[in-house]
Parts: sequence; C-alpha cells; structure tokens
Amino acid sequence: MNIKIVDSWLREYLKTKATPEQIAEELSLSAVSVERIEKFDQEIVYDIEVTSNRPDLMSVIGIAREAAVALSESGTAAKFNPLKQTLGENSEKPFPIKIISDESIVNRICAVVLDVSIKESPKYIKERLEASGIRSLNNLIDVTNYVMREIGHPTHVFDFDRLDTNTLTIRKSKEGEKIITLDGKTHILKEGAIVADNGKNEIIDLLGIMGTANSVVTEKTKKILFFIDNNEPFLIRKTSMNLGIRSEAAILNEKGVDPELAIETLFRGIELYKEIANGNNVSKILDVYSKKPTKQTVKITKEKIDSIIGIDIPLKKSSDILEKLGFDILTNENSLSVTVPSFRNNDVSLEEDVIEEIIRVFGYGNIQSLLPPLSEIESYKPDSDEFFWENRAKKALKYWGFTEVYTYSFVSEDMLEGPTSDAVTLENPLTVDFAYMRKTLIPSLLAVIKENKNREEIKIFEIANVYGKREGNLPDEILTIAGIIKKQKISFFDAKGVVEQLLEDFGIKKINFKISHKGGLGASIYVEKDYLGEIEMLENDLVDFELNFEELIKQGSLKKTYKSFNKYPPVFEDLAVAVDIDVPTFDLISGIKKQSDLIIDVYLLDQYEKNRTFHITYQSPEKSLSSKEISEIREKILSSLLKNFGARPKN
Repeated sequence: MNIKIVDSWLREYLKTKATPEQIAEELSLSAVSVERIEKFDQEIVYDIEVTSNRPDLMSVIGIAREAAVALSESGTAAKFNPLKQTLGENSEKPFPIKIISDESIVNRICAVVLDVSIKESPKYIKERLEASGIRSLNNLIDVTNYVMREIGHPTHVFDFDRLDTNTLTIRKSKEGEKIITLDGKTHILKEGAIVADNGKNEIIDLLGIMGTANSVVTEKTKKILFFIDNNEPFLIRKTSMNLGIRSEAAILNEKGVDPELAIETLFRGIELYKEIANGNNVSKILDVYSKKPTKQTVKITKEKIDSIIGIDIPLKKSSDILEKLGFDILTNENSLSVTVPSFRNNDVSLEEDVIEEIIRVFGYGNIQSLLPPLSEIESYKPDSDEFFWENRAKKALKYWGFTEVYTYSFVSEDMLEGPTSDAVTLENPLTVDFAYMRKTLIPSLLAVIKENKNREEIKIFEIANVYGKREGNLPDEILTIAGIIKKQKISFFDAKGVVEQLLEDFGIKKINFKISHKGGLGASIYVEKDYLGEIEMLENDLVDFELNFEELIKQGSLKKTYKSFNKYPPVFEDLAVAVDIDVPTFDLISGIKKQSDLIIDVYLLDQYEKNRTFHITYQSPEKSLSSKEISEIREKILSSLLKNFGARPKN
C-alpha cells in the first residue's frame, strides 16, 4: 500500500537538516521504498510504498522513527521526537453510554464525549490532508483523518445526539442485515462483520471499515462521541473484501494496528478538538482494554547474528540499532535479550526477524561480496533436489515432442473426479468453476485438448500439485506429472513407451505394468510394490498417463553401474506360449527371468489372441553356452509358466 507523507509534517517528529532527497534515499535503502518526491502547492510530499507486514509505518510518526535511525546510521545527524501531549483539564462526569463488547473480536475501545463547534478546519490541517490525498470536509471529520495519518490508528466520530442511546453493543452481524454507509451506499451484510448496535437492533457503525449514514456528524452537530476501536484484523479484512469497501481505515485495521496506540490517538484527537473545534470534555475517558498484546522476547547470540549476516558486527552496534528502532535490549556477554515493541508484534518473533532489523539498518551494501565456500558447492547432490528432477522431466518430454501447459488448481464440480465429499472445497470461491481443489491433473489437460479441438495431433504435459483431504486446515499436496497424447491411430503403447522412457531416464528399474484397478483399457504402474500411477486409453484418439512425481523423485537415481563387455556370444531364442489373456505380460516376463541368471533379456515379440511370443537372450560371462544348457533352461521356463500361469508351449 502507498502512503503520502508531507515533509513539513514529518519534520515535526524528525529533527534533521537532511534534504528530502537524502531522507528518501536512506529510507529506501533501509526501510520503505520512497517511489517519488512530489510537490503539492507549497508542500513537499513523499510517495511511499509500505509492505503489508509494517502497518506501523503507515503514519507520519512511524516514518519519522525509521528515518531518524536510517539517517543517523548513514552519518547524517537526525533525532526522533516522540509525540508530546497535554490532555489538559478532564471531566469528572461519568461516561454516559454503557459499552457491551464481545471480547473475542474486540481488543480495545477508547472513547470520550465532547461539546464541539463544527466549522472549517485551519489552513495547515486542510493543506496537509489534501497533500496526503485525503479530502478535507470539516473540522470534526478532519481530526479523525489527521490523527490517523499522524499516529497510524483509525478513529471515528459520531453525532452523540443522533445516537440517542444509553447502550452500545459491539457484536458480529447477522446474515442479511442492511446498512447504509456514510457514502450513501446500501450494503447487505454477511454473518460475522463487526458492527456497533445502538441497543435497538439498529446498526450505527461498521467498525474498523466505515461509518454509517444514520450517525454521521452534520452541520447541526453540537456534541460528539470520539470513538477508537481496535478489533480482530481477520474479520475486518473478510468484511472489507466481501463488501468491496477498501477505505484507508479498513486497509490499516486488517493488518493488525497496535492497540497500544489507541489511547495515544484518543488524547491527540482531544487535543486537536480543543484547539480547532472549541472542544470540551463532558465525560470521563473510557478505556476498555480486554486483550493486551503479550510481550515477546527473542534471545540471540552474537555467533548467530554473524553467521547469518556473514560478517562480524559488534554486539554493541546491534544493540544500538535495535534500541533506536524501539526494541528493549538486555545485553549479556555474547548475546542479546530483545523485547519486541507492541507495534512490531505481528512481524518480529524469530531470531532471523531480529537479524533482519539489524542488517537492513547497518546496510546491505556494507556486506562484502563473497562466493560461497567451494566445499558447499561440491556437496550439492542433484538427485536430492526436486527442481533438478522437474527440469529433467521437462527437458525429456520437450525433446519427445510434448508441450508444457499450466492450468488452474481449482476446478468445477463437473471436472472433479469422484464424490465432492472427498475433495478439498474452497470456503469462498470466486466462481462455481473454481469451487474445488483438483484431485487429478487429467481433467485440466482434457480442457486444454477441448480448447484446441481443431488440432489433429497434440502432446501436452503438466507438473503440478493435486490435493487431498486430511485432518486440520491444510490439504495434502502431492506433486504429480501427467500427459495426454491426441492423434489418429493411437494406441495404449504410445503412452506406455513415453512412461517407460521417462522412468528409464530417472534411473528407475523393475517397472511393473498391471491391469488398471480403475477398469477400462489401461494399466496401473508399479516399481516393485510401490504404486506410481496410471495409463488410460480414453478414446480412439486419446491416451493419457499420470504419475506421482514425488514417488518418482524418491525412486530416481543418477547412479550408473558399468560392466565390462562380455566376450562370449549371446544365444537368442523365440519362445511361444498359449496363455489366458488376463495374465499380465509383465508377470510372464518376470517368471521367465527368474529361472536362470543366464537370461539377460526378455521382451514380448508378438501377440495374437491367446498366443504370446517372447524373445529371450541367454549369455554367460564365463563361457559359450551349449545347446544342452539352453534346453535345460527352456524346460525350467516352460515348467514354471505352466505351473504358475497355466501357460502351455505353442506347437
């Protein structure tokens, strides 16, 4: 998200003689990206991109803190001036509204009632807001936007008299409740939005996102309820996205604003109302703090810091940097105990997070460029690298005429194989076509074939995850490779040959093709007893294959075994047998090979009805084989085939 910060405003909290260009450069090198420096009337404005994990930098004070550290570490004198507030005289009157809140969704509520005079804001406030990209409306609303941009916590102001209630309930919305937001748009709420109810079943605020038209201040407003709520970020984001309301308050709140800022923001707002709206407290300040953030402490050694960064950084230097960034530090002999400030609770919890804070301020440019030690390069084993095998498979299939495709992981019910109860279902799908996570790649590839129906020949493949249900929130992810071949006069063996060659390229031996457990014309593929996948004949011109790629990686090997050339001649023989067509050819070949170590190769030469002819190669590493020796082995083969498979020699 981008934020615009006015230079004159920034310098109220940043004491430095650095130019805007210097400030922009040092911030960009260490913290946030200052995309440009602009001029708005007489103001200099920084256009800054802030990453979503740093909501603390979505404010003038947050940027001032970071700029002070960045400039001082680069050798430019700079000091951060924290906000100094004087609350002044407070009212003794009790807070007039009873607040009932759901502690599961509300972290903190701060509020006060003030008498005010509505009018135009002073020039400096209007100019700063306009330069920041915020429209100035009147002094009562402008204060809420001003303190939000200055401190970083959204606020809201109600017309107290229009509320007309003694009770305010913070609750989750019910399905179908209707609101009209202050921009005049009507919204139908889903269950779970955080709303304020005036006790009469009437919603008077969509908390953390946008106010409603029935409680907004008007030209007749004399008394206001200045209200600050800090709520559950997930629910705010969910509601904001569901309704399409992307206000600055919603974008801030959904990222987890520090609840410690709420009271500071309230005091600053009261101060401004007294200054520009003749504000006068007519109630005590309400502060309901139900969920305080837990302080996190990270212990880290100097050895760990130096090993991650790669250079020797004095422990004192690391401690100084962290303290300037707002961390509390306890230094031991060779380690630091780092207590994380509440405004960094959401993104600093690990040793590596603390090290990142140190090095980004110390300067990545101060790390010497060195190649990794050669020993680490030598220890790299490609056969343990998933990306190595993916690349190997992709190259092989490319040279065999296949084209790689990328398809969506989401599918419709029509494309889902099997019952929907077995599928991973999306809670909030974009459309019905993206309601489920796919369990197989084949329907997605068939959709590609359908989109290219005018092509007579297509060979495509994809390597991607398929998804299965398991206990817990996350599904099983199984890396899978699948391909489809479309052409006239295609056969099952077109895909079988591709699979065999791919497995051969992966160094996988002992492949076993069995009758498919899915039925139809196809085969289930095994390596010994481990299931790999399927080949299916879909139509007369379509055949596919799908394999568990994780299992391929597990079985794959780059090891090669080299044997010397055999100086004794091989003997070749064709052996024909009659056998039931349901007996797998692979089982017959395995049965033949088991009969003698002198059988070095067997393959199916021909098949007609129940007759199958096998080409057998015999060879000994020690001598030339005689006819008698071949005959003895042949008898063992025939006897074994008859006993185990009912196969008889063909006359």
